[in-house]
Amino acid sequence: MPDRRVIVVEDDPFTRLIAIVLDPDSSPERRAAFADFMAHDADFPAWIDQVRADAASLYPAEVRLVTSQAEMRSNLSDAEALVVESFSVETIDLVAAHRLKVVQKFGTGLRNINIEACNMVGAKVLTLRRRANIACAEHAFALMLTLARKLPKTIGLVSADRIRDAGIPLKPFDRRHTPGGNYPRIGGLRMLNGTTLGLIGLGEIGREIASRAQAFGMRVIYHQRTRVEPDERRVGASYVPLATLLAESDWIVPQVPTGPGTRDLLNRAELSQIKPGAGLVNVANAAIVNREAVIEALKSGRLAGFALDTFYKEPAPDDDELLRMDNVILTPRMAGSPRTNGLQDFADLITGLARELAA
Repeated sequence: MPDRRVIVVEDDPFTRLIAIVLDPDSSPERRAAFADFMAHDADFPAWIDQVRADAASLYPAEVRLVTSQAEMRSNLSDAEALVVESFSVETIDLVAAHRLKVVQKFGTGLRNINIEACNMVGAKVLTLRRRANIACAEHAFALMLTLARKLPKTIGLVSADRIRDAGIPLKPFDRRHTPGGNYPRIGGLRMLNGTTLGLIGLGEIGREIASRAQAFGMRVIYHQRTRVEPDERRVGASYVPLATLLAESDWIVPQVPTGPGTRDLLNRAELSQIKPGAGLVNVANAAIVNREAVIEALKSGRLAGFALDTFYKEPAPDDDELLRMDNVILTPRMAGSPRTNGLQDFADLITGLARELAA
C-alpha cells in the first residue's frame, strides 16, 4: 500500500470516529461498538461509506490517536493534519511539524491554539460549530421550561377524572365573568421572560445557551475563572462574581468541564447563597453539584426545582430519593442527542480536511 497521509487526533470518545472512517487499520471491535452505539438513530456502516466517498482523496489515511500533549508533539513530524479539542497548539509543538497543512479545532473556541504559530508553519486553522453543543443548549431550555411550566404535573391533566385522580378538587370557574385558563388551578407556574439566567462557564455550550436566552428576554450573567469580554459581548452576557451570580439568578446553569477542580463546585456553601426560589439545571456532569447538598436545598424550599441530565450513578437505583421528588426532572444523558448530531459534525470535519489537503 502506498504511503498514507498522517492525521494526528486528540483521543476522545467521539474523535475516534475519524480513525474508524479514515484508517483501515482501525479496530473492528471499536467499529462494532460504535455501530451498536449509533444503531437507534443511524445506519452507521452506510454513514461510513458515504463519508469515505465524500472524502475520497483522504481515504485511506493513517490516524494517530494521542492521549497527551507530549504524545501529540512527538507525532507531528510527518503529519499533514492535526485535530484537537483541549490540547494546546503552540510554537514549541510545531517546531518539527514540517508537513502540517491543517489544524482543526473540534469546536469554535481558539484560546488553546496559537494562530500566529500555525501561520508561521503554513497550517490553516479550521473550526467546527458542533451540533451536539447546540442540542445541549436546547435541552437546557427544555428542562428549564419543564420546571417553569410544571409540565410533568400538567401534561394530560385535561379531563375531570384525571384532575380528580391527581388529587385536585375540580371547581369550575364562573365563565359568565372570567376566562377559563388553567382550570385545574395549578399554582406556581413561571415564565423565563424577565428572569435572570446565571451561567457558570461561558464556553461553547455556555455561549449557545446565552444566545438563546436573549430570545426569551432573559438577563444573562456569567462567572468563570477568566473573563472573556469578546465572547460576552457576542452573546449579551455580563460578568459577575460567583456570589453575585448565585444571589441574583432565577435560573443557574453550571456549564464547566468535568474534573477534580469542578467536583462539588456547587456544595452546601454555594447553595446556601442562591436566590430563594431559583431553579438549577445541569446538563454538564452530575458531579458538579453535590448530591446531598442539592437534596437539602430542595427540601428546605430554597431551591425551587432541579433538573439533571447525567446522574450520579448510571443507571440510577430505583429507590433514589431524587426520583421521588416532584420538583426534580431527570433525563438519561439526552442533551447531546440525537446521534446524527455527532455524525453530521464528523462528516463535515472529515470532508473539510479532505478539501484542504487536496488544495
